[in-house]
Order: sequence, then structure tokens, then C-alpha cells
Amino acid sequence: MLWFETALLPGGWTQGVRIDVAGGSIARIETDAAPAPEDECHAIGLPGLANVHSHGFQRGMAGLAELRGPADDNFWTWREVMYRFLDRLQPDDVEAITAQAYVEMLERGFTRVGEFHYLHRDPAGAFYDNIAELAARVAAAAEVTGIGLTLLPVFYAHGNFGGAAPVSGQRRFLMDVEGFAKLMEASRHAISPLDDPHIGVAPHSLRAVAPRELSQILLLADDGPVHIHAAEQVKEVEDCVAWSGARPVEWLLDHAPVDERWCLVHATHVTDAEVRRLASSGAVAGLCPITEANLGDGIFPARPYFDAGGCFGIGTDSNVLIDPAGELRMLEYAQRLSQRARNVLAAAPGRSTGRDLFDAALAGGAQALGVKTAGLEQGASADIVSLDAGDPSLAGRNGDLILDSWLFAGAAIDCVWRHGKKTVSGGRHNHRERIRGRYRDTLAGLLA
Repeated sequence: MLWFETALLPGGWTQGVRIDVAGGSIARIETDAAPAPEDECHAIGLPGLANVHSHGFQRGMAGLAELRGPADDNFWTWREVMYRFLDRLQPDDVEAITAQAYVEMLERGFTRVGEFHYLHRDPAGAFYDNIAELAARVAAAAEVTGIGLTLLPVFYAHGNFGGAAPVSGQRRFLMDVEGFAKLMEASRHAISPLDDPHIGVAPHSLRAVAPRELSQILLLADDGPVHIHAAEQVKEVEDCVAWSGARPVEWLLDHAPVDERWCLVHATHVTDAEVRRLASSGAVAGLCPITEANLGDGIFPARPYFDAGGCFGIGTDSNVLIDPAGELRMLEYAQRLSQRARNVLAAAPGRSTGRDLFDAALAGGAQALGVKTAGLEQGASADIVSLDAGDPSLAGRNGDLILDSWLFAGAAIDCVWRHGKKTVSGGRHNHRERIRGRYRDTLAGLLA
């Protein structure tokens, strides 16, 4: 049994919460309960959050693209650095880097990750004997760290809109529909040993997927989630208009069966009409504010989208910095800077900004990753985070002030349980040193 002095349940902050875990799920919750002698006791309990969008291997290149080039740097010049980095990666490297990323996610309060996995071929562009070799390495990283995995194999066939030929740097991503069907089958097998795994499909973007291919690969999703990059960059929007006469989000809403299973990643550059239509579709906007800031993507129009009833989740994308509180903080701060106002994303006067952001990210993240029940409630996976009540930023706080202090003042995480298993104690992952040591050795070899 776990006992929390206070915990955030679906109905709000509750005192004296005892949680009985069985088979990885929450079997029973008692409230206003005193701790029993056998209980493991903690002060503050929260549900773990979902990371809706990750490229695990990119954690290894964090900080490698901050040298200004001879021309203006932007997303497209960063992409060339990324292509050069991944050209060196072997399967062991992918596993080691991804495991380090997943350790950091758990230590910071993410308990499930949506891995938008597009690295399929070897450095020469040939398939491995196991077409899902690198997906299996992602699964191995999830298994050793204990994080929940929603694997999102990526279909990538073209270099730009209209079926343009891919460039050399994309050779490790490429797939046709027949090959993708085999990849999906092998990927399902690769994740099967994990605790409550999920799988979906990820057409990379309208740049990389032709309309007919999009229709075909959607059939392979079964009832799993569908994730796609959309409208991250102004150039992408302009190229899409030149190709189709429509903007990326507009095209998807007009031509694809966008609904609650879909997650449109970024959706940064959208019109007022697209904001309303995306919100009413029931799809999730997959927002990655730290990466979007790092790449200079732009600012998502969050307030109008929320006002229209839109759902969102947060992701770490390039993994340049892994921190769910930081993602939510950046989301709010970007709105403050652009609007020259404070507490922009609180739902109403008198509402806590931290609580409203946390609740929305919890629900939207679970929806985006195919999780039916999220939060601290009976039947949900026991994905639980405890905050360090001794952290100075939590002194004298209770209720929603706890979340405000975690998001905006940097309160520390103490422990994390994922599917009922304790993966983090005292702020440190159980296998931190071993995984970190392998990561250091891997990067030393790659960057030598």
C-alpha cells in the first residue's frame, strides 16, 4: 500500500490517500485514511504525465547544434546537423541514448512516452535482417528503464510535398507501404514483452507521405493512435499551399479522418479557422514548447485553441531538455511574452494556471497515447509521482499552490512508480548510474 498525506485525485486534492496496487493497476483508493504500519508513506502524490512526442536518439545531440553558421540558422539548418548525427548511429547507440532519455523522463515525472520512431534502416540505407531492429532497441530501452511505451512507427517516403525525391540524409527513414506493413507487424512483436504497451502509426508529415499512402497506412493503425507533424514551420505551410492550395492542418481536416485518435504535432502556424476546426475535431495538439523555442518554430495560439475546447498534450520532441514542468512553463511563458500578460492559460479568474495546465496535459496526453484511463483512479495504471515535500519551493504550500510551485518554482520530484513498480527513489532512477555510464561511453565514441 502507498499512503499520501495529500494527493491529486480526479475530484481534486484529497487528504489521507491510501492506494492499493495490484497487477500494475490501482485496485482501490481510500481517502481520509490514516497510514497503516505496513504502508509506504509520502507527502504529495500526483499522477504521472505522458510525453506525447519524443525522438529518443536525439537526446545524444543536445547542445551540438548551438554553433551559429555562416547564414541565418533555422529549423532546416538544424535538420542537417541532425542528419549528420544519425548517420553515425548503430543499434547499440540508439538503445543507449534512448535509455538515457527515458531515465531522465521518469526522474522528471513522465511515466509514458510516445516514441515517434522514424529511424528504420542502417547507415548505408539498407534494412536490417529484422526490419524492426531499431524499434526493438527502443523497446529494450523502455524495458530497462520501466517507462510506459506507445510506439509510433513512422512512415516516410518522400522529401517534400508532391512526392519529391528524398535527400541522402533521409535514407535511414524510407519505407514503402508494403514494407511498413511488415514493420508494424514486427514492431508489435518487439513491444509485446513490455507492461501495457501501445502502438499506433505515424505518417511523418504531408511532406513525407502522399495522400494515397496516407489512406493505406491508416488501415494499419487498427484502433491505435495516429500522430503526424503538421504546420511546424512557415516554409512548410508555404510549400503545402503551393502543392495543394491548402495549409497543412486545413488539408488534413479536409481530406483525412481526423478525430480523437489523432495527434497533430506542433500545429504552430494555424489560422483562426483552423484553430476552431482542430479543436472541434477532438484531436490532440501535441505541443513541444521547449523544442519549438530551441528551433525557432514559433508560438502556438494556445488561448484561442483552449477557448474553443481544444485538447493538448506535451512532448519533448528533440529532447534537448527533458522536463514536463518546463514544457508547461514554457507554454505559458510564451503566451505571456507574446501577449504581455500573466496567467494567460488559466481557464478563468481565480483559477490556478498550474492546475489547469496539468489537468489538461494529463487528459490530452493519455488520449494521444491510447491510454483509456489516466490519473489516480481505480483501474488506471499505477503511474504515480511524489514531490519532495522538503523542497524549499513547497514550503507552506497546499492544494493547487503545489502544482504552481512545481511548474513555476522548480519543486523537486522524490519518487516515481510506473505500472506499480518504483523506478525512481530520492530523485534518482534505480539504474541511473549503469545507464548513464553506457550513455557516456556511447557519446564519447560517437563524438571522438
